[in-house]
Amino acid sequence: MFEYLGGILVLVVLALLVNAIKILREYERGVIFQLGRFWKVKGPGLIIVIPIIQQMERVDLRVIVMDVPTQDVISRDNVSVHVNAVVYFRVIDPEKAIIQVERYLEAVSQLAQTTLRSVLGQHELDDMLAERDKLNHDIQAILDRQTDAWGIKVANVEIKHVDLDESMIRAIAKQAEAERQRRAKVIHATGERQAAKELVEAARTLSQDERALQLRYLQTLTEIAGDKSSTIVFPLDLVQRLKSALE
Repeated sequence: MFEYLGGILVLVVLALLVNAIKILREYERGVIFQLGRFWKVKGPGLIIVIPIIQQMERVDLRVIVMDVPTQDVISRDNVSVHVNAVVYFRVIDPEKAIIQVERYLEAVSQLAQTTLRSVLGQHELDDMLAERDKLNHDIQAILDRQTDAWGIKVANVEIKHVDLDESMIRAIAKQAEAERQRRAKVIHATGERQAAKELVEAARTLSQDERALQLRYLQTLTEIAGDKSSTIVFPLDLVQRLKSALE
């Protein structure tokens, strides 16, 4: 009987010893609670946790890559877009990450979603498409500031996709086409204005000498005739002036 009880006792002691031995990898830390109170952070390597009296929570110190689910955002110019992003963060203080917040992974995810909607909702669609780096930095700064109390460092935030509805894509295409037409009309009008200035200058030069004006008239008639056989009737006074100019 005593041998049987002794065997059971030995098995219990061995089980407690095995349960007390913990091995933490290089990137892991153990937050130790003793009788419910925080005691210390241990690791990496081999550590001993006294059963029943002490409990341990593992914390991963590596950079965590978290996808932010697609969010429906209304921009400042009332355009509905679907935006998703990715957040890079890591735990720098295991004690705060366990004590100050419940399930810090879920907390960071929820905070990232609300911050993404809040920041992008303050900008117009053109800013979302053209100033993505600035928006990434703004979101990262807000997240890093708010998660500091949780012992978490947000290293980077990247907006991955900004998706538009089909109707909005068509509207943007029409807007771009209208802008191209406007620029073409402006270029054409600029050319007309420059040509008009040159014509005025040419007319002023021709008006200074009657002979030049008559020669220009002859050149115009030649261009009108072209390669086809044409009969051109000259006014008598014009012939006399041309004759005088040639003499």
